[in-house]
Formats: sequence, C-alpha cells, structure tokens
Amino acid sequence: MTSTPQVAEPLGAEVIAALRQTSTATITTQLFARGLRNTYLAGVAPLNPANANMVGEAFTLRYVPAREDVDVLAVFKDYDHPQRRAVESVGPGQVLVMDCRGQGRAASAGNILATRLMRRGAAGLVTDGALRDTPEIRELAMPAFAAGASAMTNLAQHHAVDMQVPIGCAEVAVYPGDVIVGDGEGVVCIPRELAAEVAHAAAEQERLEEFVLAQVDGGAPLRGTYPPGEELLQRYRDGSR
Repeated sequence: MTSTPQVAEPLGAEVIAALRQTSTATITTQLFARGLRNTYLAGVAPLNPANANMVGEAFTLRYVPAREDVDVLAVFKDYDHPQRRAVESVGPGQVLVMDCRGQGRAASAGNILATRLMRRGAAGLVTDGALRDTPEIRELAMPAFAAGASAMTNLAQHHAVDMQVPIGCAEVAVYPGDVIVGDGEGVVCIPRELAAEVAHAAAEQERLEEFVLAQVDGGAPLRGTYPPGEELLQRYRDGSR
C-alpha cells in the first residue's frame, strides 16, 4: 500500500512568495543539506525561459505505455478520458506534473489542454516527456516545462491511467501536494512538509550569496570569501541589521 507523506502545514502566501524569489539552484542546495539528493528534474526545461517563474502544489498524472488496441483516436470523444479529467481537476495554484517515463516520441499534452489549464488558474505544467504545439504554448501566460517537443499525439506512446498518485517525473519522486518550483534553469520538487523550512532558509542563503558575490565581483579572493569566513560573516550580519 502506497502512502503519501503527511502534510505538515498549509502552503501559505508567505512561503509561495519566498520560493518565487529563490532559484532552483539554491533550493537544491537546501534540500541537499537535509539529505535529499534527487529533487531536480534533470532534462526538463522551460519552453519560455522569460516566463519560467513557477511555484505551486503538484497535481500528478501518470502515463503507462500505449497499446494499439486500446489507444485509438475514438477514445478522445470521451469527456472523461483520464487525461481530460485530470486537466479539468487541476485547481488554481496547482502544477500539473506528468509522468511520461521520460519518453518523448509522442506529446503528453498540447496547446488546447495547456490553455484550459491556464484558464483554470494552474500555476504551471511539467512533463518529463514532450509537448506539442510548443510555439503556441510558449506564448501562454503560464509556465510550461518539458523534456522536448513532438508533433505526435500522446496516444501513439502514452496511456493516461492515474491522477493524484505518487509518480516519477524525470526520475524524481513527486507526491500530490509536493511543492514544485521552476525557473529559467529547470524544476525542483520540495517535499510538502519541508516547504516552509526550505523557503525561509533558501531566502537567507540567497541574501548571503548576494553579499558574497558583491565581494568577489569587487576583487576579493575566494579564500575567506567563498565560503565566507567568520570576518566576512560578521560584516554581513552587521550590514543586515
């Protein structure tokens, strides 16, 4: 029996705001410090890096390999087809995360479904497979991340079976309600119960790194600066009061 990690606390506006201002690089460091090494969805990139700032709760959709006698075009006449039902179930502020087993020969969604997600208030779309209609999706006012593009319909390779179950996306375990953060570099998954803790620690790390970067950019050597020595840390603390 599969169990979903217990939610520690609601995902509040303060946490969302902090994560929105934090890079995925910083978040992965904070997760690494807490023993989590497999949280970055390698190979999944933003379709539009200029519109890649994304924070939201994971709404999961799992695909298995398609089979020719089952996955025919006629199934799309069913409004309750699992793929369509998932799109109609994603709520405001959620990110649709699709497990395509890393297979991108066929698309996992296209512009019509992505547009519907946007109109439902979704925070974003993530797939470890491909998307079709990518020129149009790239122009939507909603972040979208994929491992590639494919003009082929999903039925050629994917069969949607489950939603709101634990999945593997880009070989990362994603549970419903986990916090998904995206930026121009990619996507990271934060276990829900760690979201607030990581958000605050990551914000502090970024403030310190901005200070360190200014020193390095001003000509300071790495020794005593990066990582910061006690003298530099004291200067940082004095200036941050």
